[in-house]
Amino acid sequence: MTEHNPRTWLSTWTPEDPVFWESTGKKLAWRTLTITTLNLMMAFIVWFVVSALVVRLPNIGFKLTPTQLFWLAAMPGLAAGILRAIHTFLIPLYGTRHVVTFSTLSLLIPALGWFYAIQDPNTPYWVLLLLAFLAGLGGGNFSSFMPSTSLFFPKRLQGTALAIQAGIGNFGVSVVQFVTPWIIGFALFGTLAGASQTFVPTVPGAAPRPMWLQNAALIYVPFIVVFAIAAWAMLKSVPVRANFREQLDVFHPSNTHGFWMTSLYIMTFGSFSGFAATFPLMIKQIYTGLPGGPDPLAYAFLGPLVGAAARVIAGPISDKLGGAIVTHWSGIGLLACAIGVTFYTQPTSMEQFPMFVGLMLGVFFFSGVGNASTFKQMPMIFEPRQAGGIIGWTAAMASFGPFIFGMLIGWSFAATGSPNAFFYGAAVFYLFNIAINWWCYARKGAEKPC
Repeated sequence: MTEHNPRTWLSTWTPEDPVFWESTGKKLAWRTLTITTLNLMMAFIVWFVVSALVVRLPNIGFKLTPTQLFWLAAMPGLAAGILRAIHTFLIPLYGTRHVVTFSTLSLLIPALGWFYAIQDPNTPYWVLLLLAFLAGLGGGNFSSFMPSTSLFFPKRLQGTALAIQAGIGNFGVSVVQFVTPWIIGFALFGTLAGASQTFVPTVPGAAPRPMWLQNAALIYVPFIVVFAIAAWAMLKSVPVRANFREQLDVFHPSNTHGFWMTSLYIMTFGSFSGFAATFPLMIKQIYTGLPGGPDPLAYAFLGPLVGAAARVIAGPISDKLGGAIVTHWSGIGLLACAIGVTFYTQPTSMEQFPMFVGLMLGVFFFSGVGNASTFKQMPMIFEPRQAGGIIGWTAAMASFGPFIFGMLIGWSFAATGSPNAFFYGAAVFYLFNIAINWWCYARKGAEKPC
């Protein structure tokens, strides 16, 4: 192998060797996990900042239709899917240190872009669409960060390590949806960050109030810079090398398990990311117009919070019980909740709101469980480099969730006045994946028990 800079590349890495792991590997692996996880959380924050902004835009003077708002919420998912497909190949080409550092620095583009654009209600819609697309830079990072982590840990700990990284990373969605309502309420940076906007509530009789919506993007800029510097200073890269052509073997038509695991991860993470992006808008469309209707962001953060926590908890459980059986129950839970929520999407009063939120939190919980268990399955089915590629590719396809969910839910509202048509379709997809997982991985005598 060609010599590489020892500041960036490790000379050897054998985590399956108990002596090496205890003497050298464990400390570096956990340090790498900590740094990359902080950077991943920042990536998720930037990816989902649009979902927290769109529900406020009409109230500060932006003339946008509900369909246009759903498009804005969907665009980061479109970008993330495309960019994750690219990120899938980056770690064997450039290594952990370079990829994590420079992909984190790229988050400054959408963060600063939204900071400026949101201060002018006359900003053209195409500019907003472009900035929403660029927010997907954060979504793309997942498909290089997670394969990197899978290389640092022995197989017996990969379920736990990947669940911790993805789960804490997923907390970024809750952070941005929870912090936004608070951070936009005062002049955090004084006059340096621009003037306030006037927020005009939709609730009759409520008084207008000042708002600094640009804070929702600017607050993360210092963290992006600090975490990128930490990545450059403290990370190293595992010497697992492959060129682009060599990595394409994971897509060979005979490799059916790559296709099935992609479908399973779309079921789980596609649901998590898709509903995380659209949950605030669904609350706004379905319940905000009722007497005593809720502020969408007062509840929307709960879904990603539950899903992220479930992912962290389900990682060690999947290591102990096996990923396939945990994925099986995750799919059943998703199916039940998706059907159940359809009974509360055409409410006549706020009395139905707690059940709607409860069932949606069930969707987030079971999607989070499945996010962890599927990532336990992949390293057990594939050898290390292929597992990294499959993790990256499945994550790329599932990250189209916000785009697909945003488009289809928006279509369902426009065509039928409710999201039920979408939920019925999702239930059919969940049922299909439950059957695939059971036959290939969970049943006794399965081809690849995992």
